[in-house]
Amino acid sequence: MLEHSFFPWLVQAAKPLGLNFAFLLEAYERDAFIRGLGVTLQLCVLVIPGSLMAGVLLAAGLTSGNRWLAGSTRAFVELTRNTPTLVQLYCAFLVLNMLITQSLQAHGGVNPLTPFVWVFIVVSLHKGVFHAEALRAGIEAVPHATLEAGQSLGFSRRQLLWRVELPLALRFALPALVNNMVDLVKMTAVASAIAVGDVTYESVMIWTQRDNVLELLLLILLYFWGLTWLVSRAGRWLEHRLRMPGYGQ
Repeated sequence: MLEHSFFPWLVQAAKPLGLNFAFLLEAYERDAFIRGLGVTLQLCVLVIPGSLMAGVLLAAGLTSGNRWLAGSTRAFVELTRNTPTLVQLYCAFLVLNMLITQSLQAHGGVNPLTPFVWVFIVVSLHKGVFHAEALRAGIEAVPHATLEAGQSLGFSRRQLLWRVELPLALRFALPALVNNMVDLVKMTAVASAIAVGDVTYESVMIWTQRDNVLELLLLILLYFWGLTWLVSRAGRWLEHRLRMPGYGQ
């Protein structure tokens, strides 16, 4: 229905502004662009919880009290935090993925890890280390008297972490976590580097056939702005929802 009413109107309305949205009238290009919007959205929906899960596990390792575990986790955090996401994605997909493929083929198997999965893994881990540092700071901000109260109730070190420290740390670190997730949404654009059909990749495929780079970039900017705005609003709602009297006031 839209292709018969709204899209022609949009194309005509944009012409006086010098903008060429004619690709919206071509079913193949329009469908490819819409499919790219969906892939980007799918990446965001999966990577946000994936990165948070990675961040919680890494924060637990950093504050575990076990020297070997904390040291290994710290080394991973420093390596991941101090190298570019794109380089990590290339190393994972072009090197590690190739080694896995060769190993599986030698035993008659097939590598189940698609480019989409590699983007999910790399971006989740990369942003997970930033979540971990925010959570670690939140854990260290938990009042010592609160920990003593938990110990007096007979909580073990693990129970203190999961029942006392992490719930409080999440509230303390929420503004930083939301900022990380906004950045994470924008980071999903690296998927186009390994030919995952996200909105950036599909747009590149379209503008190589047409002279409409500006128009597609405007649409990409608006789309990512909308996604990051939604994440930011959800974060503000959570901050208000999880606020506890007596803390941070």
